[in-house]
Amino acid sequence: QVNLVESGGGLVQPGGSLTLSCAASVNIHSFDAMAWYRQAPGEQRDMVAAMPYGRDINYADSVKGRFTISKSYVQNSIYLRMDALKPEDTAVYYCNVQHRGNIYWGQGTQVTVSS
Repeated sequence: QVNLVESGGGLVQPGGSLTLSCAASVNIHSFDAMAWYRQAPGEQRDMVAAMPYGRDINYADSVKGRFTISKSYVQNSIYLRMDALKPEDTAVYYCNVQHRGNIYWGQGTQVTVSS
């Protein structure tokens, strides 16, 4: 069983920045893949950034050049740095990992981009 706890969401003005964190209850060395998804009201949940083990990081076209996914083995955490935020980035953001054939989700953190 893997528990994921996101933090760092909030209200930010257009053009601003936020960094989301996802703390894992097990060693992230053991994860086959790590990713961030988001879900806006009335929309499906979509991949934002993904970090599969041993393969290139990939980003949704809408966030390329603005968002950066990273990890820390010391902090046992996954991060999503978001720059140049736009109102259309408003959503609940979820941490997602694949571990030993299972998929795990965090509880989500709200990001609202508004002036």
